[in-house]
Amino acid sequence: MSASHDVVVVGAGPVGMLLGCLLAQQGADVAVLERSLAPSASSRAVGIHPPGFAALAAAGIGDDIEHAALRIHEGVALCRGRRIGTLSFADPVRMLPQDRTEALLERRLSRVASRALRRGIEVRGLQTTAAGVELETSEGSVAARLLVGADGTRSFVRERAGIRWERRDPDVRFVMADADDSGEHRGRALLHLEPDGVVESFPLPGGRRRWVVRTDAHRADGAARVRAWSRAAFAAVVEERVGAVLDTATMSEPSPFAARQQLAATFARGRVALAGDAAHEVSPIGGQGMNLGWLDARALADRLLSGSSGGDAWGAYACARRAAAEGAMRRARFNMAMGAPREDAALTARNAAIRALALPPFRKVLAGTFTMRGL
Repeated sequence: MSASHDVVVVGAGPVGMLLGCLLAQQGADVAVLERSLAPSASSRAVGIHPPGFAALAAAGIGDDIEHAALRIHEGVALCRGRRIGTLSFADPVRMLPQDRTEALLERRLSRVASRALRRGIEVRGLQTTAAGVELETSEGSVAARLLVGADGTRSFVRERAGIRWERRDPDVRFVMADADDSGEHRGRALLHLEPDGVVESFPLPGGRRRWVVRTDAHRADGAARVRAWSRAAFAAVVEERVGAVLDTATMSEPSPFAARQQLAATFARGRVALAGDAAHEVSPIGGQGMNLGWLDARALADRLLSGSSGGDAWGAYACARRAAAEGAMRRARFNMAMGAPREDAALTARNAAIRALALPPFRKVLAGTFTMRGL
């Protein structure tokens, strides 16, 4: 393991590996350090929005993504079985499970810099020096001109850099599972805005469909704990709310999660920068978190490859990307408000607002919002 690099990235998730690819293919000396010995295969993000796809294409895997992903050109909002709005996407949202996207990124990184990714290395200490940053790891000391923390919401880099983590909104609870797709709505994302809370579904490659259910009405109390869900219980809630009958034999294990909004007080301090979930945790409803991190990575790579580092350059990165994260949070807050449980007059008013937003001149703006334009 080389003792010194231009850039060390901590975290080999989709953001850290994209940054590694963007830097390495332009000749930068980069190391990507990851504590885990193997990638995670858990069910996580799936949506690749147009700006995120452009970042992946810049890293050389655009054709691979196009070949593997399923394209969504239309989203439909419904309530009690009736359509209340439709959005068409000229540039589609591409659906590909995160583990498959990460595999493509890892393969690309190994091609452009075969020794850049170092698995099984834990970062245990961080110290700023006159020349950059020095890390203490499970395999010895590593120095870097710039350190990037892409190590998730519990970021060790962020904590050791003394950057505050700010909570923005209360948690909202959801549960998700994948099942075989009936084919009735193939190629369409469905947003069921029901009185008991939203039910989202969207197609996946391989004839599958992901279902995401808001579960406020199914919590036993106000405690911030997550209830365990059986396949039968999940299927029963989906059928009760939207009438869809899911095959529990083909269903994945339901996975409860909390939609949170958190933000780092700054995205850069000295020779340390943050990207992805280490910098911002954005509600996954709307699929913005991973894509927002890819845009962080591309902005960081542009700064580095242009010769900018430290001082005002990182201040500009921090300001621009923090503003983008704030914008994504506002959009996510709107999405979650639209999907909250509502009854009677409030339900009618919400549906009327969605009908209006799905018509010109607002339709194009709303489609751009859902596909992450402007972030």
